[in-house]
Amino acid sequence: METKNIDWQGHRGARGLMPENTVAGFLKALEFPVTTLELDVVISKDGKVIVSHEPWFSSEICSVDNGDSIRIYDLTADEIATIDCGSKIHQRFPQQQKLFTSKPVLEEVVHAVASYCEENNRPPPNFNIELKSMPEWYTIFVPEPPIFTAIVLSEIDRLEISERTTIQSFDPDILNEVFKTKPLVKTAFLVENLKDKRNLFPVLSQQPDIYSPHYSLLNKQEVKEMHKKGMKVIPWTVNDLPTMRALITMHVDGIITDYPNLITKVVHP
Repeated sequence: METKNIDWQGHRGARGLMPENTVAGFLKALEFPVTTLELDVVISKDGKVIVSHEPWFSSEICSVDNGDSIRIYDLTADEIATIDCGSKIHQRFPQQQKLFTSKPVLEEVVHAVASYCEENNRPPPNFNIELKSMPEWYTIFVPEPPIFTAIVLSEIDRLEISERTTIQSFDPDILNEVFKTKPLVKTAFLVENLKDKRNLFPVLSQQPDIYSPHYSLLNKQEVKEMHKKGMKVIPWTVNDLPTMRALITMHVDGIITDYPNLITKVVHP
């Protein structure tokens, strides 16, 4: 089984092993042969890029009363840093190590990753950054797409990671903004269901670099067709060895997983 060119991506860092989208989680992922760190971002009240899957404080992961009603967009980065999102037991990921930690700003993640790689003589990873957005969230939970994309693209430029970054989203308006304002940045269109799959091309102003569906939507013929169109195929979120191996036989270009510790079992069975 050929695995040499697979882009192994740590989903939200290493969600199966550490609290998601935290500095500790990203550094844990780097202990394994991941080539890309996958993460999600929203925007704080003071315009900082916050690493978080939801634009609120999910009660599943954060130790705060009524967290689901607290919008990140209403708080400053300093206020966000006081809220613990790492100590709570995660029912779906019982192997997670627990620690007091908070949702970081993107800059903190990038600097911590760079330091880790330098100290451990490790090649720096790429970043796959999802802008969490949908039309019903505009101006309520996140900025409208032109503002949201401008903030994130400016930040990855400032942090000098643009050449190692893919911008991904389920929201076609986000990707269309990237196509318009920063066409050289790599893009990935996330697809969760058959409806999204059918809308892949009609809703986008140009073809993305990567087609990134839920793994259950893929088959070998579709991978072949996407390759013919010039797109890479990187499915999510794949958390068991048989599915990883099956996808590799379909010739996917990458795999996003919550368990980067499984990678060596596929690469060196």
